[in-house]
Amino acid sequence: MEDRKSGRPAASATVLVGTQFGDEGKGKLVDYLSDKYDIVVRYQGGANAGHTICFDNKTVVLHLIPSGIFNKDCICVIGNGVVIDPNALLEEIKKVEDLGYDVRGRLFISHNAHLIMPYHKRLDSLSETALSDNKIGTTGRGIGPSYEDKFARSGIRVVDLLNPQVLEEKLRENIAAKNKLFKNIYDKEELDVDAMVREYAEFDKIIDPFVTNTQLYLNRQIKAGKTILLEGAQGCLLDVDHGTYPFVTSSNPTSGGACTGSGVAPNHIDKVIGVVKAYTTRVGNGDFPTELNDEVGEALGRIGHEFGATTGRKRRCGWIDLVALRYSLIISGVTEVALTKLDVLDTFEEIKVCTSYMLDGKEIHDFPTEHQTLSRVTPVYKTLKGWMASNSGAKSFAEMHENARNYVTFLEEALDVPVTFISVGPGRDETVFK
Repeated sequence: MEDRKSGRPAASATVLVGTQFGDEGKGKLVDYLSDKYDIVVRYQGGANAGHTICFDNKTVVLHLIPSGIFNKDCICVIGNGVVIDPNALLEEIKKVEDLGYDVRGRLFISHNAHLIMPYHKRLDSLSETALSDNKIGTTGRGIGPSYEDKFARSGIRVVDLLNPQVLEEKLRENIAAKNKLFKNIYDKEELDVDAMVREYAEFDKIIDPFVTNTQLYLNRQIKAGKTILLEGAQGCLLDVDHGTYPFVTSSNPTSGGACTGSGVAPNHIDKVIGVVKAYTTRVGNGDFPTELNDEVGEALGRIGHEFGATTGRKRRCGWIDLVALRYSLIISGVTEVALTKLDVLDTFEEIKVCTSYMLDGKEIHDFPTEHQTLSRVTPVYKTLKGWMASNSGAKSFAEMHENARNYVTFLEEALDVPVTFISVGPGRDETVFK
């Protein structure tokens, strides 16, 4: 596509979304694609998400910095839709620098991004404990309480760090309100206001070189002909508006969240890549129709190393769910699918695919997001032959095992979206393009 006036390639933005319950392998894909884009933007979520990247015999987990940071020619942006834990961010910057990658001049942080404060983490933990058997299953990282303050218009943003007087006033006001909760509701000791004011004044000195108006920066880069990859955290089924509420995250991982979380308008987006794991996992609580509480589920978890990159929690495992996937692909407008972790299925003689649900004696094909209905569905499976072989050496789709190709083709036809990327192993090079 060319700009008719200038004759040069038109700038474009691509959105990359997880289509399941998160943990689909987005980190590897962003790492792989980053040399094809000028800028990678993280547009929502916080340090509750972990993107795992394997390269040069190293495995690195990032929580806030976009995965493109390991491509030295790529600019990385933490957008306004992200909630930032200062301590986690500083640790991550140090981790990247210790690996020999320059961060200064390549990492920009939105001045409008909200901060996760110590009282947010404390409230997160206390409120989860209070829910007892009805826990949401949060990571305890303070994400939800930070978004609550954001929408209550009492949140503290990165830009507030630039004005010490404003920061102190907002901190004292917020902590006074939170201390009432700690003392009167939870019977806990109050927080030290002065200590927190000093702590965040020091944080400002470190973070200041990275802070910019990323909304204007990104749009100016688009106008200059640069290409942008917008990456989400978590997955579509955890979207606060479109997911399995209330067992969801506090932001919008769907493609719509890319616009509000970055300031990039929809007319600049020309592609939406949906990342699909070859089976399904879920961490935390919530309905999971294809969950396997048997030796097959255990095998998927063991082979796939299914432990949360952020918390280390064991992920629940099950077969791929096409009912849920069709829903996710529709609400995010997915134009192509990236299939990940196909190698985890290499040793299974049979592989099942959920094609529909049974509900009250009737077969349904639409995904119900409300807990009361979703908790009562039973998956209907189609069984496909496994391939019992590794595809890690394949460099083309034709070189993959026939039954592995059949599995990919079946998914492609059932979802009515082309599969263009297949991960046949954890390494950068263990990838097949279709």
